[in-house]
Amino acid sequence: MSMEQTLTGAEWNVMECLWERSPRTGREAAQWLQEHAGWSRSTSLTMLRRMTQKGLLQMDDSGGRQTYAPLLDRAQAVREETGRFLDRVYQGSLSLLVSTLVRDRDLTRAEREELLAILARDGEASED
Repeated sequence: MSMEQTLTGAEWNVMECLWERSPRTGREAAQWLQEHAGWSRSTSLTMLRRMTQKGLLQMDDSGGRQTYAPLLDRAQAVREETGRFLDRVYQGSLSLLVSTLVRDRDLTRAEREELLAILARDGEASED
């Protein structure tokens, strides 16, 4: 399923809760969101209901309790959000993003080696 719109910060909180473990009951999700985001139970339940209505979550009440599960795959949501961020902030320039990150952070040797390995693998795939 593709994200038709950008998830809000609050929606990311709910999705992280459910990506971590699902399905969760409304009570379990509300407890997680209280611990991780400081939300009240009513705020959490309202978000679960709204996100279900928007088609972001699936609610199942067949077992006598309402349980919620994400309808978005985490990896796909991250890819799409990253693409929007890249387009919005760096005008689609991946090299500008990477150079900014590398200049502004002290990379460890392991991080540099990992980046080089990623670039080497990508280069090999492009040559095929």
